[in-house]
Amino acid sequence: MLPALRQGVRCGVVRILARRHRVFYGWWIVGASFLLQALVGGLLFHGFSAYFLRVQDALKTSRTMVAAGLSLNRVESGLLGPLEGWAIDRWGPRPVVLLGSVLFGVGFILFSFVNSPLAYFGAFAVLAAGSSLAGFTAVGTVVVAWFREKRSRALGIALSGIGAGGMLVPLLSWSIETFDWRATARASGLVILALGVPMAFVLRRSPERYGMHPDGAPPAPGAPALQTATRALRSEAPALGGRDFTAPEALRAKAFWFLSLGHASALLVVGAVSVHQVPHMVQQMKLSLQQAGNVVGFLTFMMVVGQVLGGYLGDRFDKRRILMACMGGHSLGLLFLAYATSGWHLLAFGVLHGLAWGIRGTLLQAVRADYFGLSSFGKILGFANLISGIGQFFAPLFAAIVADTWGSYTPAFAILAVMAALGSIFFLVARKPVHRHAPGEQGGYAAPQ
Repeated sequence: MLPALRQGVRCGVVRILARRHRVFYGWWIVGASFLLQALVGGLLFHGFSAYFLRVQDALKTSRTMVAAGLSLNRVESGLLGPLEGWAIDRWGPRPVVLLGSVLFGVGFILFSFVNSPLAYFGAFAVLAAGSSLAGFTAVGTVVVAWFREKRSRALGIALSGIGAGGMLVPLLSWSIETFDWRATARASGLVILALGVPMAFVLRRSPERYGMHPDGAPPAPGAPALQTATRALRSEAPALGGRDFTAPEALRAKAFWFLSLGHASALLVVGAVSVHQVPHMVQQMKLSLQQAGNVVGFLTFMMVVGQVLGGYLGDRFDKRRILMACMGGHSLGLLFLAYATSGWHLLAFGVLHGLAWGIRGTLLQAVRADYFGLSSFGKILGFANLISGIGQFFAPLFAAIVADTWGSYTPAFAILAVMAALGSIFFLVARKPVHRHAPGEQGGYAAPQ
């Protein structure tokens, strides 16, 4: 009785969507994903750099202690990755993102009241769980399920939200200077609850469950939408691709590890920049908080350009070669920031790092979907994030320790830039694994010859 009821509800949803949405529903999901990413990117990922010095002063602590909160944030997000991926594959993205949005908003409100390192770490534990559940893994999983031919383009638009949100950092900096960092944090929490929770209800697991096809392609002649939906519900695994990799199979493929380690190398730059760019510009270049926020706003604008451009390039050219070029952009951009003495240096940093970040972030998700399929994409992405998160954990903490010891971020930025450049080798060797099914076998893969 219960499965029949669920099937009836889903079929009713099909009728409503077909009648009310002339635009393919996958694009509505892209829009909701964009907004969710904008909240995470603007208010936490890019935005926390604007809070950094004020929090350090309020808690009367070191750079290392403040950065440790961010690093523990990355660790918690990484550890949640496999569990989150399993939950998305099991129940779909909607309940996961709903829980994440609530925790994310509440975490910011708790953050506004911290007055000790212990309270700071506790608030960040809630923030980390919320931003992870409402962020990258869920968005990537749901978007790749709704698109095939236009996958890179759709991912580019959805993930550009994290850059578009970063363009709010100048406003965030103004609010912190004008009102207070605590009032700004409380307001951020309320904004997340007001916008993030409704967006969770837009997300849906896959088009086949609602009688649709990826990219909005028309059904085959003589196959009505309701009939297609019924078949998908009765045999969902084949509908999602019987030749896709399972999570254990992906973990045994060299390409999985090379892609994850390449991603970790890129996140050495991303992690250091996202936490320490504003303190570096304020303390070493003597910019005001508002001026530093404007630089972050420009950087994230270039990131959005890169994400949209990445969608275009990824549908036309070899994604691996583009990823390697992006690693060069990350490294050069960080070197410009490390040794910046003028606005032109910061402009070069914003262009190089922003474009590289945007293009790489989009294409990496598309490559994983191309390599391993969609059936277990959430679990595979969760394990990948657990590995790649090493870069985001290590880089902020390393840069803070160096700055506390030598009084400058420059040596740390230079070392991380070289390490990221060397990481481009991982993308060079990450060839697509060949999945083969022997007669009577359920799965397996063979390395390319």
